[in-house]
Amino acid sequence: IVLRDYKLRSYSLNAVSFHFLQEQKEDVQHSIITDLQNGTDQTRRRLAVYCLKDAILPLRLLDKLMCVINYIEMARVTGVPLPYLLSRGQQIKVISQLLRKAKEQDLVLPTQKIEVGDEYEGATVIEPVKGYYDMPIATLDFSSLYPSIMMAHNLCYTTLLSQNTINKEGLSPEEYIKTPSGNLFIKAQHRKGLLPEILEHLLGARKKAKADLKKETDPFKKKVLDGRQLALKISANSVYGFTGAQVGKLPCLEISQSVTAFGRMMIEQTKNYVEEKYTIANGYQHDAKVVYGDTDSVMCKFGVDTVAEAMDLGLEAANFISAKFVSPIKLEFEKVYFPYLLINKKRYAGLYWTNPNKHDKMDCKGIETVRRDNSPIVANLINTCLQMILIDRDPTGAVEYAKQTISDLLCNRIDISQLVITKELTKTDDEYSAKQAHVELANRIKKRDPGSAPQLGDRVPYVIVAAAKKTAAYMKSEDPIYVLENNIPIDTQYYLENQLSKPLLRIFEPILGEKKAESVLLRGDHTRTKTMVTAKIGGLMAFATKKEKCIGCRTVLDDTSAVCKYCKPKESGIYQKEVSHLNMLEEKFSRLWTQCQRCQGSLHEDVLCTSRDCPIFYMRKKVQKDLADQDKLMTRFGVPSW
Repeated sequence: IVLRDYKLRSYSLNAVSFHFLQEQKEDVQHSIITDLQNGTDQTRRRLAVYCLKDAILPLRLLDKLMCVINYIEMARVTGVPLPYLLSRGQQIKVISQLLRKAKEQDLVLPTQKIEVGDEYEGATVIEPVKGYYDMPIATLDFSSLYPSIMMAHNLCYTTLLSQNTINKEGLSPEEYIKTPSGNLFIKAQHRKGLLPEILEHLLGARKKAKADLKKETDPFKKKVLDGRQLALKISANSVYGFTGAQVGKLPCLEISQSVTAFGRMMIEQTKNYVEEKYTIANGYQHDAKVVYGDTDSVMCKFGVDTVAEAMDLGLEAANFISAKFVSPIKLEFEKVYFPYLLINKKRYAGLYWTNPNKHDKMDCKGIETVRRDNSPIVANLINTCLQMILIDRDPTGAVEYAKQTISDLLCNRIDISQLVITKELTKTDDEYSAKQAHVELANRIKKRDPGSAPQLGDRVPYVIVAAAKKTAAYMKSEDPIYVLENNIPIDTQYYLENQLSKPLLRIFEPILGEKKAESVLLRGDHTRTKTMVTAKIGGLMAFATKKEKCIGCRTVLDDTSAVCKYCKPKESGIYQKEVSHLNMLEEKFSRLWTQCQRCQGSLHEDVLCTSRDCPIFYMRKKVQKDLADQDKLMTRFGVPSW
């Protein structure tokens, strides 16, 4: 259910529970289960809590997400068994409703031999006027565009006409319509189609869900009810998709191409109506401009300065244009974007306003904030930059923040938890057409430690490490914990070029311009601070002998003492500095350890969690390694290890 209905970085029980419940399970590695069982009462309690939480968390998720209620509602409306909602797609829902309605009218559904036919033209997209708009952009949306077109013009299998039928029956032009694609359908007053009836039923259920949504006060239940009305909307929209699916149960190209033809015509008409009516010549303050339009919505720049003015004009435009279309087609005004960052087709971001006093949220479409095959640094950087651009209205500050993050990355100041990429191991090595980083890593782990190797279906976490020049990326993947334990350098240039550069340029190009964005972000002094790691991994390093360095000035020493003869007078100050650093690391580790204990629900037990989905796990491992290194360094002053 979660996999189908929600976009998350990870779908493990741990990650999903934390996302929705802010709770995590007692993560116990399978290899230590026997030891826990054979241990003390305390270790057996730990194992019992692990088993208990594994059972309770899915039940709490079902309850919290109202899965059963929503799926029963969907099954009731569409007439399919509950398991079909999980195991089958949208087509079975439409077929079920068609059979239900056909039975009422004593009709039978034909079976058709599936043949791939001609393609038809899809929805229209008005070319975007890219840029950063520091003014309100009103958005006009057609309510359930494709279903309303099918209902308004009575488009159905049972109402489709041919020229021969018209001649044979002697139908007058008032009794049928000709669609913009040239197809013929009889009007509803002579015969109402099955598909319009099905759509009325679905949209009626959606209207009820939206009414419940308005009454609800609990924020989370509001989200769930919003999910229900959205699911009903998808089911209604899938009726159009069902008619256009050429490899489907009952394709009908005449219906689907008529729907998209009406849709294209209406979007173009809406654009023309807005730009013709809202002009200085007609008494308005500015000439309106449609900056973007896509399938069922248009973004209008009325030229006003405040959200309230844009809302008034948007509402007026929606009512004015709705009156020009056949019922139940309705153009609605729902929101204003202010400010608005238009990157490209299907890619934009803006502050979402439904009331003039306070914005509702930051809305992003087609921007890399949730893609799971990106490392967390991408989503964190993009989100922070968008907040600075849209909420703080500080594009200059966003540029500086991006440059600082790039500098930190190239100087190895970014925590490894921000660089972990995860990919699911879906096939065996032979089944992949090209070599994949996560598959190669799984093979290497299998050779190193067969017991802990990832299995099919597992998500494999990895980082890209530095290697000799021209080494393929799939050969540079490595387990994050192995990297920490062995001090393997990260390939920071890979993360800049393959992970960060394109998402950053997409955001900043509309603001700075294409050439300037690249030169400002990816060139300059902040990119010249790269820590040189190639020397550590070159072929000659195999013959190098490691010598200790002076802790003060980093001069190579002949023995294992702490400082060189030149730094000897300052040894006391250097020692105090290192003690201070050790204390800082101990405090950081204690905080992370306590955080993990709180997460597992006990402040009196050791932390056994090995959740690879949790950034705290990697941070704790990193500090643990740093502490061990610092402890080892302190022994060089002649202080015994503690």
